[in-house]
Amino acid sequence: MTGGAPTDGVPWFDVRDPDFSITSAAVHAAREKSWYARTDYGLAVLRHAETEELLQHPLLRQGSVSWLARNGVTEGPLADWWASWVLHQEGEQHLRLRRLMNPAFTARSAAALLPRFRALAGELTDAFADRGRCEFVSEFAEPYAARVIALLLGLPEPEWPVVARESAVLGLALGVNVRRDLDRIERALAALYAYADELIAERRRREGDDFVSRLVRASRDSDRLSGAELRDGLVLLIFGGFDTTRNQLGLALETFARHPGQWRLLGERPELGARAVEEVMRVDPTVRWITREALEDFTFRGLDIPAGTTVQIWSESAGTDPRVHGAYSFDITAEREPHFGFGGGVHHCLGHFVARADMTEALPVLARRLRDLRIGEGAVRLPDSGNTGPVRLPLLFTPAP
Repeated sequence: MTGGAPTDGVPWFDVRDPDFSITSAAVHAAREKSWYARTDYGLAVLRHAETEELLQHPLLRQGSVSWLARNGVTEGPLADWWASWVLHQEGEQHLRLRRLMNPAFTARSAAALLPRFRALAGELTDAFADRGRCEFVSEFAEPYAARVIALLLGLPEPEWPVVARESAVLGLALGVNVRRDLDRIERALAALYAYADELIAERRRREGDDFVSRLVRASRDSDRLSGAELRDGLVLLIFGGFDTTRNQLGLALETFARHPGQWRLLGERPELGARAVEEVMRVDPTVRWITREALEDFTFRGLDIPAGTTVQIWSESAGTDPRVHGAYSFDITAEREPHFGFGGGVHHCLGHFVARADMTEALPVLARRLRDLRIGEGAVRLPDSGNTGPVRLPLLFTPAP
């Protein structure tokens, strides 16, 4: 399923092209012609109903496990770490790792941190709210995401720049230029490994009630995390929690800037914070595609899918499918079908409670303080594929009285 454009009338996209946009009008037009498209990576699923079915399909495994190899990275520290992800395990090993890690990711654990998330959002906003402008990524999204990780892990909050700096570089592994950036990525991975080793050693000397202490305790039970699983998993959680929250917050502010009435409404009704998070992730998710791989030949909706085929769920296209949601709208009061911003099936995001909680607290604080939100000159975005978000997001606003 690679090579040039097909001749059978099925839409085809060159997703390696740096100018390709997975949320473009061309993709939405293709969705009206076909439930799927072909790409130079494999199949792309464009509609909601097929997405729901395929995320649960027993003949599809987690597909991002092959991402590095498809981009020419087959050995070395990054390849080894990538293969260790709980996300990339299947069957009993996947269930075992999730079972051991789940106690650190419960809704109750996330709820206990809500007041601290709210206070942090207020503290960061205080620094620029009276100016009428800010660079949102560096002044809010990045420190907020990193300090949330610090709160979750029980780290000293002044150490957040280490988490932010190295995690931001490691995030390049999810992009189409991973091979080009490999040296930088592996240096960042080494730095996070060293950081995780120190953190684990400290918690073994002196346990607390924080996230890392729970994982350390899980490494001592009869069915336990090995030392390598503990370290690899901790680095994944540090990176994943930072990268996705930073990107999704930036995308949220971009989205609300295009819908000023909804931004005013959120400022007036902070109880809509949770709905706002779901609606943003439906129409503008940072995880642009969710990857699966065929374990064996099978036929789906009349399409023969050979073993080894990459099947990508294009989450925004599925999340805005008019067959389910009607004509495009952005409405934080609407009742919606579930979005796919956290994936689905057995590989549904382990940290979704925390991710939802920290954004639910941040967005109403910002909406209350930053009125008449506009995007300034000089915004810079990551490529609109893989995982995406703003790298630089200048905002203009009217300070709240």
